[in-house]
Amino acid sequence: MAKQCDITGKKTQIGGRYSNRTRATQFNPCGKTTRQPNLQKKRIFVPELNKTVNVKVSTAALRTIAKNGAYATLKKANLI
Repeated sequence: MAKQCDITGKKTQIGGRYSNRTRATQFNPCGKTTRQPNLQKKRIFVPELNKTVNVKVSTAALRTIAKNGAYATLKKANLI
């Protein structure tokens, strides 16, 4: 399964390890690195539907759910 947030769509990013100055003056032995999103598996209760939904969300998406409500956020993401 892909490491991707169900709500925000955040996923793994690929980037370098060295600053531009180091890259310009020195051999870069380690190449690329991957940066993973902070994903959590959560069971969210939706009172409008009176059921729970299992989602894999980033911590930023949890803040969005707390701000806008579970039903509105999951409906906008087409999860319910």
